[in-house]
Amino acid sequence: MVESVRSLNGETTVETHYFISSLESNAKQFGNSIRSHWGIENSLHWILDVALKEDDCRIRKDNAPQNFAILRHIAVNLLGQEKRVKRGIKNKQFLAGLDNNYLARVLALA
Repeated sequence: MVESVRSLNGETTVETHYFISSLESNAKQFGNSIRSHWGIENSLHWILDVALKEDDCRIRKDNAPQNFAILRHIAVNLLGQEKRVKRGIKNKQFLAGLDNNYLARVLALA
């Protein structure tokens, strides 16, 4: 269990998070693992927002938001696996939109 205390604009909130692990570790190692998990999570969301404009998406009906989120994750993973072009995700996405051969090469990674 991890208790998180946050103060913002004079208001303090306390959240309790529960984690399950099979690792035998001390509190310091466990804390480092939790922080590194959130670092990975935050970097993924940054890529989704900056490269794929996820926060600007207006899709709200039925299962469409979840379906498009899955497609965005697949796109980020495939573009990240493609190593022949040395560019960022956003530039690789742009290139895939311009070059059908490059798009086919990225999709072949699936």
